[in-house]
Amino acid sequence: MANFDLDLFVIGGGSGGVRAGRLAAAMGKRVAIAEEYRFGGTCVIRGCVPKKLFVYASQFPEHFEDAAGYGWSSGETRFDWRTLVANKDKEIARLEGLYRKGLENAGARVIEGRAVITDRHTVQVGGETLTAENILIATGGRPNPHEALPGHEHCIFSNEAFDLPELPRSIAIEGGGYIAVEFANIFHGLGVETTLVYRGKEILNRFDGDIRRSLHEAMEAKGIRVICQDILEGVEKREDGRLDVRFKEREGMTFDKVMLAIGRIPNTEGLGLEAAGVETGVKGEILVDPYSRTNVENIWAIGDVTDRVQLTPVAIHEAMCFIETIFKGNPTQVDHDDIATAVFSQPEIGTVGLSEETAQKRYDELEIYRASFRPMRHTLSGRQEKMMMKLVVDAASRRVVGAHVLGPDAGELAQVLGITIKAGLTKDAFDRTMAVHPTAAEELVTMYTPTYRVRKGERVEG
Repeated sequence: MANFDLDLFVIGGGSGGVRAGRLAAAMGKRVAIAEEYRFGGTCVIRGCVPKKLFVYASQFPEHFEDAAGYGWSSGETRFDWRTLVANKDKEIARLEGLYRKGLENAGARVIEGRAVITDRHTVQVGGETLTAENILIATGGRPNPHEALPGHEHCIFSNEAFDLPELPRSIAIEGGGYIAVEFANIFHGLGVETTLVYRGKEILNRFDGDIRRSLHEAMEAKGIRVICQDILEGVEKREDGRLDVRFKEREGMTFDKVMLAIGRIPNTEGLGLEAAGVETGVKGEILVDPYSRTNVENIWAIGDVTDRVQLTPVAIHEAMCFIETIFKGNPTQVDHDDIATAVFSQPEIGTVGLSEETAQKRYDELEIYRASFRPMRHTLSGRQEKMMMKLVVDAASRRVVGAHVLGPDAGELAQVLGITIKAGLTKDAFDRTMAVHPTAAEELVTMYTPTYRVRKGERVEG
């Protein structure tokens, strides 16, 4: 047996890397983890956590409006951007401290610096060289810089959006994925004139079609300009600092800021993957097997750097499967099926399982149950915004293969629905479940009759 300094060297201090490093160290393994910026990764530092805090901030104007219908008079309101940014920074610093403390308490060595692999068992970080029996790469991803766009250097990305020195009066956001959609709603809620530009026919590709269209309509009803089937062709900075934007299909416009949210790419440059012989894909993603092992037997990769599913809970799940496989003698494949997810738009989306469009390709006949209604919380406020719930059912087995919600607290509902879909429950189980009244969620167990059926890809009424 070769002698190594460590049992495990983790590169990257995001959610996946930290979970793997902490669990391995708690088992008594010799673990070091290197992070060149801040512990917490995309989720804590520049992703899920600050984004959700900004979502909360952006929802208050509607809460203040709705309060009047319930007898409340909220008086004059005022928003201070710098206070929000400062308080967000405090919370991130607190969470980063918890990540570090968890690692250190478990016995892992925390190293601040950029780690580079020099061969399959050796890593250099700073001026130090360490050997490890196993190396885990969890370096995450970053926004696609869109360098082909003339004037891209004048644009911001999601990273910078959290720390702007002041709130812009107007912004254009290019992209139609969940990051672009969420930030469009955030900026609009904070009083920014917002335009969303997407090259596709409809926002949120791969989400259920009914949900996509309904959110699009709701966003436009709020005052967000949504432009589909167009792209930015150039951005020029004016003397006053504002940005002139050229579009492919329409007249140009001028904005205070332009944000690019057209996907993310893996952080694999300069890691030394070539020296170790680790194979990567066309976008630079590290190629792994179902156990998260690369083509090099002792080098593994988890999280966004593999470009499998770019979600924090998925990276954590992959880390736990890695620990089971490598240190507990229990080879465990990563399960990427039926992952519940949420889009923190306004209204929210919560979804798990198959969209109707995807399910049509897998099953001969589907039953579609759909309800659209104004939730009780909007009745006295006078808000006309609708809520939608949809179940996609395989007619042969009666199994619910997809559940989709648009409306208040949809993300919370998605977590619970995720359990039911993962468990393979049938529509009959939903029907046997008593409703909780009065709630919006009771619609999920009271849709007894299909809205329509789909046979061989063709919609059949009744």
